[in-house]
Amino acid sequence: MMRLPSGPMLIVALALAALPAAAQEKKTLVISMWGYNGDKLEAHLFKPFRERNNVDIVLEPGNSADRLNKVKIRRGGVDLIYLPDSFAQIGIQDGLFEPIDRARIPNIETLYAAAQAPNGKAYGPGYTVGRYGVIYDSAKVAAPITAWGDLWRPEFKQRLSLPGFSTTAGPLTVLVAAARRKVDPFADTDAAFASLAELKTNLLKTYNTGSELVNLFSTGEIVVAAAQDFTFGQIKAAVPTARWAELSDGAFANFNTVNVVKGTKDKELAQRFIDWHLSAEVQKALAIAGTDAPASTKAELTSEQAALWTYGEAMIGALHTPDYAKVNAAKADWSDRWNEVFGR
Repeated sequence: MMRLPSGPMLIVALALAALPAAAQEKKTLVISMWGYNGDKLEAHLFKPFRERNNVDIVLEPGNSADRLNKVKIRRGGVDLIYLPDSFAQIGIQDGLFEPIDRARIPNIETLYAAAQAPNGKAYGPGYTVGRYGVIYDSAKVAAPITAWGDLWRPEFKQRLSLPGFSTTAGPLTVLVAAARRKVDPFADTDAAFASLAELKTNLLKTYNTGSELVNLFSTGEIVVAAAQDFTFGQIKAAVPTARWAELSDGAFANFNTVNVVKGTKDKELAQRFIDWHLSAEVQKALAIAGTDAPASTKAELTSEQAALWTYGEAMIGALHTPDYAKVNAAKADWSDRWNEVFGR
């Protein structure tokens, strides 16, 4: 006859038996994402989710290209992947992501319209929105920069920096150069790169990381740069006279997205995590902590809290949204042409 536990042991056994299986067995969620802002993400995103869902979270950090390539080689290996919308489009085209069930992620409906489906409704939302525009040092520039074409001004000879082509924003510079010539960069690529070649005189160097750009401004080597706005806070801290240019021809939208990776062992848990990240509670906390601009319309910030972010329907609605399917298809040719103009 099997001997039953007694006393305190019986109480523990009965309590465990009464718990659902999900509460007894700790699950693991593996997330591929960038390696910065770790302490802030731990405090406001990871720790609360772990505690509420009895789950371990394992991170695989790295840059976008390397992480996406790792998922492609392994055909999975992680449950969720965080990528800029341009890289997410590559993952979709390569069949690496699981279509999401939007009914399981109700907080998608609270996002700004442009963030709800930057790569189509079958795939992950944009959890934060940024801008690709122009930053300049107002103390060293003769007149404010008010349009993309100002980057070609002769006064900026050897005082300009651009993102490297392999960065998220690099290919968008081709769109800027094409717009200056009023041509379609996909139909008249020669004219677009001829316009870009005219910018070479002003270019001091390209940069590949935000820290490189901050250093170029802080040492005074450059006075103007085409840049994503996530670098602006650090640049302004180093150079208080730095300004974000209000461009009459508009900045470009950048959405960082989160997708469920094909082959995940727990799609339901992965989608629950996405919904948690999109909640007003998390979106506001991360914005105030200086991590990400909120994509949730429910995450209300004061004017001071919102000062460094792409924030509000009016600002987000005015941004240009690139067609990344076209951009990605053109990348190989554009990369070769870029190297011919600027060198490797």
